Amino acid sequence: MFKHDKNLLHEVRVDAPNANYAAMMQEQLGGPQGELKAALQYLSQSFRIKDPEIKDLFLDIAAEELSHMEMVATTINMLNGHVPDAKNATIGNIEAHVLTGLTPMLSNASGYLWTAAYINETGDLAADILSNIAAEQRAKVVYEYLYRQINDKGVRDTIDFLLNREEA
Repeated sequence: MFKHDKNLLHEVRVDAPNANYAAMMQEQLGGPQGELKAALQYLSQSFRIKDPEIKDLFLDIAAEELSHMEMVATTINMLNGHVPDAKNATIGNIEAHVLTGLTPMLSNASGYLWTAAYINETGDLAADILSNIAAEQRAKVVYEYLYRQINDKGVRDTIDFLLNREEA
């Protein structure tokens, strides 16, 4: 069903390591509007869909969201630099920084772990589509906030790419 392509959808780069920016980007990795939530929401919703074309569309979108997740995780890794040091992170949850060595983890920017409670799945196609439209819009809002707060041209380029892919 899934095949990993070693090339990211878009080049990811950062101007300089910044552990605070990495902590902020965690929101789009493991937060309630993040890429893991989006991928698993489309995937789990597809299990109930009977129409093969619509099911394929949901699975294609889930795969796209997983690729976004990979880009966010890659950005976090790059922002943390080669020798991550928790002292450089003055925002976020310090325990999360210590426990993971500043690697991307399935948590939000505050260090709260991702939960399946973020996923909306009803079994009703119309309700699920409406939920997905709202979720895509909420993800866009978070990317817009991150874009305004992160002053790193490379990261902003990645955020801009992802922001423009969040279309319902």
